[in-house]
Amino acid sequence: MFNILERLDRNKFLPSICVLRRGGKLDAEVERLGIPLLELPFTVDAKPYWSLLERSRRAAEVFRPYRFNLWHSFHYAGEYTEPIIARFAGARAWVYTKKAMGWGSRAWKIRSLLATRIVADNSDMLRVMFDRPRFARKVKVIHHGIPADQYAPTDKRLALRKHLGIGSRQIVVTCVAHLLPVKGQTTLIEALSQMPDGHLLLAGMPLDVEYVHALHAQVKKHGLEGRVHFLGAVADVPALLSETDVFVLPTWAKWRMEGCPVALLEAMSCACACIATDIPGSRDLIEHGKSGLLVPAEDSRTLAAALRRLVSSPEERTALGFAARERVLDRFTIEHEVAAHEQMYSELLG
Repeated sequence: MFNILERLDRNKFLPSICVLRRGGKLDAEVERLGIPLLELPFTVDAKPYWSLLERSRRAAEVFRPYRFNLWHSFHYAGEYTEPIIARFAGARAWVYTKKAMGWGSRAWKIRSLLATRIVADNSDMLRVMFDRPRFARKVKVIHHGIPADQYAPTDKRLALRKHLGIGSRQIVVTCVAHLLPVKGQTTLIEALSQMPDGHLLLAGMPLDVEYVHALHAQVKKHGLEGRVHFLGAVADVPALLSETDVFVLPTWAKWRMEGCPVALLEAMSCACACIATDIPGSRDLIEHGKSGLLVPAEDSRTLAAALRRLVSSPEERTALGFAARERVLDRFTIEHEVAAHEQMYSELLG
């Protein structure tokens, strides 16, 4: 959201940001750009239903002085009181972005009915969620974009090979994702165990303690202690990717969480040869065999075969990395995302 708002044409749009609670790492950046940062409750409890409209009307009173013409929600939750508050506050249009593949609850359907427009993160959402006429006419697919000038091939290095004792000729496989079951690192470790060589770098916050313990146990079980490296959060991702031979995003399909995986876009933009599971979001980004490889989710054997294919062919790694970078520049830059939002906002506001 911040990447979009800081680039909006200020001759046409005057953005504000509202959060439920301040304290995020972007607060100072928002204020530096002169974007008003509001800390206000923009939802209420749906129950009791008999008083919902009155409680929503009262919640809207603090927003009325701002005279918002358009209200765009990036809220993850499937709840429907926010559009009611937005309308009571005087907004002419209420838009929400669907960022993950979770669906099915009544609240999501009501939220969609109340929306003026819906932004879908990937094309699979059109089929899975919004195939009904009353939803389809509202939906617009806008893929995430990244600043391709920041995520680009670089000569900068983190000297990880030296620090971790990785030889100059050994293959480095990297996964940038929080350590959570949805991200499927277990499948990637299993695939690595089927290869005679190669090192795996896992960059991401350990957000699930039990899962992290299971990952370490899996590494020990396969005797991979010297080949799997847990890096934690890495601030300079382009420098990390500059030491990477193959990037893998092994997300599991059954969790249905990926909307448009930014980590995969960043790796593609840095000209990495990429492998991802064939799930919604990732399949919009990678053209199999052209700008990367897609493999079935939770299939360590096929993933291992894809890794061996790229390990054995430096030429294919280079070609896939170059094509991935070109695909990002052609379709998935932040400039593309901003232009699509500006067009949508202009259409909604006339």
